[in-house]
Amino acid sequence: MSSYFTDLAQQYIDGEWRPGTGSWDIIDFNPYDGEKLASITIATVDEVDEAYRAAERAQKQWGATNAYARRAVFEKALAVIDAREEEITDVIIAELGGTRLKAAFELHLVREFLRESVQLALRPEGKIIPSPVDGKENRLYRVPVGVVGVISPFNFPFLLSVKSVAPALALGNGVVLKPHQNTPIVGGSLVAKIFEEAGLPGGLLNVVITDIAEIGDAFIEHPVPKVISFTGSDKVGRHVATVCAANFKRSVLELGGNSALVVLDDADVDYAVDAAVFSRFVHQGQVCMAANRVLVDRSIQAEFTEKFVAKVGTLKTGDPRDPQTVIGPVINSSQADALSGVVEQAIAEGATALLHGSVRENLVEPSVLTGVPADSELLRQEVFGPVVFLVPFDGEEEAVRIVNDTPYGLSGAVHTADIERGVNFAKQIDTGMFHVNDGTVHDEPLVPFGGEKHSGIGRLNGETTVDSFTTTKWISVQHGRSRFPF
Repeated sequence: MSSYFTDLAQQYIDGEWRPGTGSWDIIDFNPYDGEKLASITIATVDEVDEAYRAAERAQKQWGATNAYARRAVFEKALAVIDAREEEITDVIIAELGGTRLKAAFELHLVREFLRESVQLALRPEGKIIPSPVDGKENRLYRVPVGVVGVISPFNFPFLLSVKSVAPALALGNGVVLKPHQNTPIVGGSLVAKIFEEAGLPGGLLNVVITDIAEIGDAFIEHPVPKVISFTGSDKVGRHVATVCAANFKRSVLELGGNSALVVLDDADVDYAVDAAVFSRFVHQGQVCMAANRVLVDRSIQAEFTEKFVAKVGTLKTGDPRDPQTVIGPVINSSQADALSGVVEQAIAEGATALLHGSVRENLVEPSVLTGVPADSELLRQEVFGPVVFLVPFDGEEEAVRIVNDTPYGLSGAVHTADIERGVNFAKQIDTGMFHVNDGTVHDEPLVPFGGEKHSGIGRLNGETTVDSFTTTKWISVQHGRSRFPF
């Protein structure tokens, strides 16, 4: 077992590693074999307060630091990851049940976002805007919001913590990070350790490992953070947004999805099969952008279905440490039970299981279902695991209607021989992201990432990250003399 699980099983507050003072422990388990990885005494409301106050104090000097100087921290963080790649890979596999392929994918994206953060420090630009008042100059400054609270999920915790933490720091803010209880090391203290080794001043980044059963809404209600960046379910996201609004905070919400991959009648069937299998089953389907639904034009339904089911049947389920494994364990037994319930409900409603995967503890083999009734709620909700619905359609108009018939709008894809046909199709989908002749799972540092409807509010990446973690300040200068009416 990696020393990370003993060394980093602590809170990181004001530049110090220390145990929490709560009355109970979060137990970190390996979801594949049930091994106890770490026991972490939770942080209390007082420690959340200490973390935010530390970030607030440290941010003053950091925000005034030359942006070129801030960049060096992110360059060093990249070097730390390069030096520790094998260790970090092992920790991702152990704590998340991620396969080696998934760990490599997550590490690649973390590096890309850190490289972008190097540049992001220099991105904010001011403006001078004309005034109708003689002698007056209007200056607009982009300034840090101050402190950002980040809440990350369990599926891609390293990436989805770094994706908010690194830009917020690069733009001159302090940060307090609360990782998911199932991934406290990869999503929390590992991030802190990397930045500590990279030379980030103490107090700027704090990690509190805790649970709402202990702290309630203290993390999001606290008066210090001006922005809360939350990635997780739409149910929790709704609550976060409500509390933020009541406390005059900005929220950036990256929530769930129910993406569809659509195969039109002129698509390259073999390529579409490859895209659909990856889009549904990457990291056991525990991806917000995953293709829950695969829609196929009825004219090619038989060919696509045969090839799709055959390929899914070859995916190896098992030990995520085995390089041949494609489907590792889901994060916990509750997820495994929920997925079994989805398959049983679909069959009870009249669906046919073309593949009916078995469930052994947290290992959930792929299931492919067809014939789910059009009015079933299963087609409208997010399914977070290796279960996929094949849905036939007749013509583009029906496909658009089916794709949009969900409260979510995060990602999606369409396959066609005619690129402009694909683009026109994409324009009709109520979603934040859509891809022509590709998979549904994409995230790039410069491209705005986010959803519509229940899939979230706001965007991250590139210029939209600057918008999220800075604010605009108007300073006017009167070079002459204003005239006042009294």
